[in-house]
Amino acid sequence: MPQVRRVLISVTDKTGVVELARDLTALGVEIISTGGTARALRESGIAVKDVSEVTGLPEMLDGRVKTLHPRIAGGILAMRGRAEHARALEEHGIAPIDMVVVNLYRFEDAAAKAGASLEELIENIDIGGPTMIRAAAKNYQDVAVVVSPADYVSVVAEIRGGGLSLETKWRLAKKAFQTTAAYDAAISNRLEQVDDAGPLPHDLSIRAPKLMDLRYGENPHQSAALYGTRGRGVAGAEQLQGKGLSYNNLVDLDAAWQLASEFDSPAAAIIKHTNPCGCAEQDSPAEAYRKALECDPVSAYGGVIGLNRPVDEETAREIARTFIEAVAALDYSEEARAILAVKKNLRLMKAACGRDALVVKSIAGGFLTQTVDDARLDRAAAVVKTRRAPSDEEWKALEFAWKVAKHVKSNAIVYARPGQTVGVGAGQMSRVDSVRIGAMKAVLPLAGTVVASDAFFPFPDGVEEAVKNGATGFIQPGGSVRDQEVIDAADRLGAAMVFTGIRHFRH
Repeated sequence: MPQVRRVLISVTDKTGVVELARDLTALGVEIISTGGTARALRESGIAVKDVSEVTGLPEMLDGRVKTLHPRIAGGILAMRGRAEHARALEEHGIAPIDMVVVNLYRFEDAAAKAGASLEELIENIDIGGPTMIRAAAKNYQDVAVVVSPADYVSVVAEIRGGGLSLETKWRLAKKAFQTTAAYDAAISNRLEQVDDAGPLPHDLSIRAPKLMDLRYGENPHQSAALYGTRGRGVAGAEQLQGKGLSYNNLVDLDAAWQLASEFDSPAAAIIKHTNPCGCAEQDSPAEAYRKALECDPVSAYGGVIGLNRPVDEETAREIARTFIEAVAALDYSEEARAILAVKKNLRLMKAACGRDALVVKSIAGGFLTQTVDDARLDRAAAVVKTRRAPSDEEWKALEFAWKVAKHVKSNAIVYARPGQTVGVGAGQMSRVDSVRIGAMKAVLPLAGTVVASDAFFPFPDGVEEAVKNGATGFIQPGGSVRDQEVIDAADRLGAAMVFTGIRHFRH
C-alpha cells in the first residue's frame, strides 16, 4: 500500500484538526495548509508549509484565491501510475499531494441567519474547498479525501498500520461527493429564495444522509431505510431505549408527534396505523395521556404515543400500564427512564421541535409537494351558521376537535369534549359512514359531544346521524351545494354549527 507523505489541510470546522496534524507529523507526513488552519496548527507547535510557499503566489482577492493553482491541482489530480503524468509533475516542479483534509465554509449558517443579504450569502460560498474535494475524490485511487472530523482517528490508525486501502479511499471519495452535492443543493435552494420564487421551488432538491437501515418496510418483503437530519423532528430523534425502529413505527411516531405538537397546553396523542385512537389536552402530561387512553383503550394496545412535554414519573407509570410500541416526547426524567426501562422493547424517542416547510410525497415517476397545513382556527373568523350559537363549553370542544380532525385520514369525523376525543371515524369513502364508525368506536358517552368534520357535509344525513348519537355542535369548512340543507337540519335538531372556510383533507 502506498504511503501518505504529503497532506493538504484546510478546514472551517477545526474539531480534532490539531490532533490529526500532530499524529500525521509524528508519522513523518508533511503538512500544507492555508489561512486560519495554518495559524491554528502553528500555534499548537506543528510545522506547517503555507500554500503560498507551494504556489509561489500569495493569497489574493480577499482570500478568494488560495488553492486554485496548478501546483495544488496538479499535485492532487496526477495519476501515479501514468508515466506522462509523472513527467509533467517533474517538468513543472510539482510535488504529489497524497491526502486532502477539507471541510467547507458554513454556508448553511449564513443562509439560516435572519435578514442575510445576498452579498453575505455569496461571500459564504466556498470555491477552493469544493474544488480540492472533488479533485481528490476523482483521483481516489491515489489520493485520500477526508471531509469529516469523524474519520480522522480511523484514517490515522490505517496510515499507521501501513497505508490507506483502496476500499477506504473509495468510501471516503463517495462521502466527499455526497458532501459537495449537498453543499451545492443548499446554495441553490437558498439563492432561489432571494428572487422570492414563492414557497414551492422551481427544482425540488431532496438530499439526506441515510440515518439507519430498517428491518423491512411496511411489509417483510420490502426493503427500507431512514434518511434525514440528526436532531431534527422524528427522523432525527435520539433513541434512548428499545429495539430497532420499523418503517411503520416511524410513520406512526411522526403522526403522533405532529398531532401532539398542535397544542400549547400538555397534550398526548395515541396513534394506530397513522390515525388517532385518542387525543387529549389537559393540565399535565399524565392527565392528557389518561384522557387520550379513555377514548379507545382497545385500539391503543400496541399503539404509538406522542407527547408535547417531557415525560415525568407520573406519566411514565401510566404508560407502563399497557403495551405501547413507541413514544415520542421532548425528553424523559430520570425517574421516567427508570420506570420505562423494564419495558425493554419499548422504543423511547427524544424528538426535536420544528418541522419542514414542505410536505413531499412520492408517486410513480415523480414527487408531489405542498406547503405544511398550518392553518389554525380563528374563532373571530369562524362563522356561526345556525340560529343557536355554540356555548362556551361547546366552543372549547369545537376548537379542540378541529385540531385533531386535521390529523385524521379523510373522510374524518371527530367526536369530542373540551380537551378530549370521544370517538374517531377515519378514512371512509362516505362521510356518513365516518360519523357512524366514530360513534361505534366510542367508549365514553357521546351525549353532549361536538363533531368536527375535515370537509363539508355533502348531505344532511351525517348531521342527523351525529345528533342521534348525542352530538350538539358541529364545526366544518362549508362549501357544499347543499350547505343550506345541512344548516337547516342542524337548526331543526337544535344543534349549533360553525363554518371555518378551511378544509383539512389528509390522504
